[in-house]
Amino acid sequence: MKPGFSLDKIGRKFILASISERRIKLLSQLPFKFISVNSKVKEEEPKYHNPIKIVKFNAALKCNSVAKKFKNAIVIGADTIVYINNEILHKPNSHKEAYTFLKKLSGKKHIVYTGIHLIDTKTGKEISDYEKTSVYFRELKDYEIKFYISKYNPFDKAGGYGIQDDFGCIFIKKIHGDFYNVVGLPLAKLYMNILKLCELNNV
Repeated sequence: MKPGFSLDKIGRKFILASISERRIKLLSQLPFKFISVNSKVKEEEPKYHNPIKIVKFNAALKCNSVAKKFKNAIVIGADTIVYINNEILHKPNSHKEAYTFLKKLSGKKHIVYTGIHLIDTKTGKEISDYEKTSVYFRELKDYEIKFYISKYNPFDKAGGYGIQDDFGCIFIKKIHGDFYNVVGLPLAKLYMNILKLCELNNV
């Protein structure tokens, strides 16, 4: 990659099909300007109970919803879930559900899956991919779980916790895999797929 190279030079707008503050902050680390657009789609769980298919399906759903509004853009969709003991944990809908999720994760290993979907609306090319990261929780005390739920916001996070910028970071004993995937966007895999979509692998 040449010094000073910017993906803005490919002549496309970059669109993030999400208004998630975490994803906006993460995507800002890559070398292009972008705007974020609310996909306004409801995440679905297809009949197949497969975490990889689910995150890829929902990432594509979000991406396609936004892509139809732009003629010359690279649109990025993403979806993240937490998976433990054959159960999918989405974003909790209540304090009770957040508590239940964190109790299930306490002292155990779970997998974070993020699906990503890219569409070049000028060429019609699409790429679908995913990342997975193993996360190991320490044993959590009830008062820690209740404190977290009362003082922070578990309701916009898959599994009811955040690994970054709040008290949820102390729940985690170790991770195997991409840290940024747990936050909500696997930056390295996303970047390489953007290069592939734009045929810039030899730049």
